Amino acid sequence: MTITALGQRGTSESHFLEASLLPPGMIVRYEQPGVELIDHITGYHVYGASGAAAMNQIDWFLPGTANIRVTLNAGPIEIGIGRRIFSPLPEASLFGPTSRAIRATTNGGVMIGIGVSALGWARLSRRSAEDFHNRVVPLSEAMGDGFSNRLTQELRGSEGGPMVKPLLDALLLPLLGLAHPDEPLIREFAALLMVEGVIDVAIVARRLGISTHSLRRIATRYFGFVPKVLLMRARFLRSLIKLMTSTDRRDYSAIDPSYHDASHFLRDAKAFLGMTPRRFLSLERPFLDASIHERAAVLGSATQALHDFDLARERLGTSGRAI
Repeated sequence: MTITALGQRGTSESHFLEASLLPPGMIVRYEQPGVELIDHITGYHVYGASGAAAMNQIDWFLPGTANIRVTLNAGPIEIGIGRRIFSPLPEASLFGPTSRAIRATTNGGVMIGIGVSALGWARLSRRSAEDFHNRVVPLSEAMGDGFSNRLTQELRGSEGGPMVKPLLDALLLPLLGLAHPDEPLIREFAALLMVEGVIDVAIVARRLGISTHSLRRIATRYFGFVPKVLLMRARFLRSLIKLMTSTDRRDYSAIDPSYHDASHFLRDAKAFLGMTPRRFLSLERPFLDASIHERAAVLGSATQALHDFDLARERLGTSGRAI
């Protein structure tokens, strides 16, 4: 399948990524999951690259929630998370929740991804998300051989084209049907992570009506990190995205109001990026930059860790009316 064909969606949605945002031979595509999956799957993505420029290509991705990923006709892929290296990437893998930027070295091919929310994790896995944080493992290790093999076989037939969305919807729906008793708390905590200025764990616990110990259990089991890390990650990413999409990337006036000053923001950058924002913004990031634009247009939020389910529903409703 050609790179052009990879850009075809599984719906009649009219939005397509501007070609100017990506070099020739590269494609980034995002799609909404079906309405029944909207709270559990944050979206589907397809990345593709071909040609000489795709060889030994380095890109960076922001910290986020868990993703299931399958590669098709891909060369060797190496993933770095902090000081840890995962190489070679299995054909089907689980990227656990991350608190560090991801460095990916790729050699062409197609990667199909499924974003898994904390609500989705509660229904998909009996394992704690904390077991996989800042790790990449074979999908079979996390979710069993049966699911891994079926997912891989079905996606091979799609070649990354417009059948990806209906195939994934049909495969995931039966697996996500059983509600989990912790879902109300998961949903409320996820919503609080989106609120600017909310950074104090004790205040969050009071708003949820639970103890800080119970909040820690919810956070580590379904989100992969202790509450403080999740709150700090959300605050930092809100601020970084504003810088990345600003016309003046030196202007720190729009960063989250809970930051005391610019040096406070820079300390968080060191923790979550491993470098200063200026250095990160100077790196070549063709897939990430395109992904931020495409994801916001299709799913409503620029990055997975800041996924807004209300905006996603609005986008899904708009797309549905267009069909």
